[in-house]
Amino acid sequence: MTDAPDAISEVVGLVSELIRFDTSNTGDPATTKGEEECARWVAARLEEVGYETEYAEAGAPGRGNVFARLRGSDPDRGALMIHGHLDVVPAEPADWSVHPFSGAVSDGYVWGRGAVDMKDMVGMTLAVARHFKRAGIVPPRDLVFAFLSDEEHGGTYGGQWLVDNRPDLFAGVTEAIGEVGGFSLTVPTRDGGERRLYLIETAEKGLSWMRLSARGRAGHGSMVHDDNAVTAVAEAVARLGRHQFPLVLTDSVAQFLAAVGEEMGVDFDPASPDLDGAIAKLGGIARIVGATLRDTANPTMLKAGYKANVIPATAEAMIDCRVLPGRKAAFEREVDELIGPHVTRTWERDLPSVETTFDGDLVDAMNAALLAVDPDARPVPYMLSGGTDAKAFVRLGIRCFGFAPLRLPPDLDFSALFHGVDERVPVDALEFGTEVLEHFLSHC
Repeated sequence: MTDAPDAISEVVGLVSELIRFDTSNTGDPATTKGEEECARWVAARLEEVGYETEYAEAGAPGRGNVFARLRGSDPDRGALMIHGHLDVVPAEPADWSVHPFSGAVSDGYVWGRGAVDMKDMVGMTLAVARHFKRAGIVPPRDLVFAFLSDEEHGGTYGGQWLVDNRPDLFAGVTEAIGEVGGFSLTVPTRDGGERRLYLIETAEKGLSWMRLSARGRAGHGSMVHDDNAVTAVAEAVARLGRHQFPLVLTDSVAQFLAAVGEEMGVDFDPASPDLDGAIAKLGGIARIVGATLRDTANPTMLKAGYKANVIPATAEAMIDCRVLPGRKAAFEREVDELIGPHVTRTWERDLPSVETTFDGDLVDAMNAALLAVDPDARPVPYMLSGGTDAKAFVRLGIRCFGFAPLRLPPDLDFSALFHGVDERVPVDALEFGTEVLEHFLSHC
């Protein structure tokens, strides 16, 4: 099969095809179509080159997940899982320059919902997996390729369900790589030049959705009431929304700031009154970095009442909480002080923070793969302010990293593309990432 395409030559086509599947995840099973059609397409692409695949529905019809394993040369080593999610957040076509599910390839980009979150990595993984099978490449260890559902709503019908109900699919897996890491950040250097840093995710904040609720005395809106549930919840929400939690530098964030400061000649001193201003010099990525300096609790939803002249007996609010590793107990104490004794809190979703160290053979293999394709690369660890399926896998003792390599244009606001309008990924970034991933998986 000398005329068979290699991974780099087919990756753009695969990503474009993946984007054409509308796998929008609204978070409501009644309005979410599901990932089955896309998952079965992925399985077919793997099977046509010789893989045995397993399709698993995660607790609900249409919530499809696909697994395939490529045996390595050393059966005694733990397996490496390469995972990506097939679902995407919804998109409104009227807001876009192109149709969000067109998978259009133009102006040097592949366009569409999921182009960076995360059908780019799914396509690169699929391209490399197909190439390895066609070429008869045997990796150093078993590789488990996992294509998952429902990541965009916490993995209830994806990673979390699979860990609880199908742990056999992860047999032997000790380490994993997934999304939102390995991408380049170009920074100005102290000598007037530029340096490409590649951000490898070694940590992510916990994701916890908190419901606040209060009960009061129902009554007529024309009368005086000193026991109003709406007032109690509103005051608690205002205190939380305006509160700044204490600055805490985890190891991942400290190492990131030290590396960036060394290149830029900027002192990211935690004691500086203008630390936020210094971080703003990083451009778009400052949105993520700034959110990893402290816990956050952002009010997102309010619910109370049914008529303008009726004081309701109950009121509720939802708070999106993102908590740093090791901070959960302290965070809860601080929240309780802020909301007071008359408001009750409950966790509607409570997924753990993740943090590992930036060392070991797998990190060495990431570094070597990046340097093999970009000799000027400098890999650095960082913390993601959001969450990934790693939150499910760490429950099995799997060491997780974000490593979906992309070499990006210096002026591209990459962080704004996640869940954004006109989401797109550069064609040459896909080709670069595929080459890095191929090198990495051949030597990991």
